[in-house]
Amino acid sequence: MTVALMWEARAVPGRGEELLAWARAQELAVRPLRRETLRAPQDRVLVITWWDAPYDAELPELPEPGAGLVARAVHRWRFESVD
Repeated sequence: MTVALMWEARAVPGRGEELLAWARAQELAVRPLRRETLRAPQDRVLVITWWDAPYDAELPELPEPGAGLVARAVHRWRFESVD
């Protein structure tokens, strides 16, 4: 089964590039099948990782950035692939 973990954060206004650089620099303890980093208006950053694992497997995730970097708590979602 393929599981996708989504991590999304919104930077404090004007710090989007810094949040993007921070997210890209984060190393995970285990390498996922695939990792993609995206950005959107309003200084938002999204990181999606894909894993060959059961839906409820313990998988490494990006941590919370420092409080001075984000405007709100990180949002996290988990999805499984379907045929």
